[in-house]
Amino acid sequence: MGTDLVPLSHFATHKRVWRRLVQTARLCCGVPDYDNYVRHILEKHPDREPMDYKTFFRERQEARFGGRSGFRCC
Repeated sequence: MGTDLVPLSHFATHKRVWRRLVQTARLCCGVPDYDNYVRHILEKHPDREPMDYKTFFRERQEARFGGRSGFRCC
C-alpha cells in the first residue's frame, strides 16, 4: 500500500457503481431517472425537445399519484 498510486480505472469504476446505486435508490423511492428520459427523447424522438428537470419531475409525479392514467410514449 504505502505510497503506491491508485489507478485511474478504480475511480471510474467507483463513479459508475455510485451512479448505479443512486439510480437504484431513486427508482425504489419512485423518482424516475431524468438522464434516461433525455437520452430516450434524443434518440427516439429527435423532433421533440426534452422537458426540463422540474417539469419532468412534476409530470412523473402526476402520472404516478394522480392526473393522467398510465400514459407511456413507447
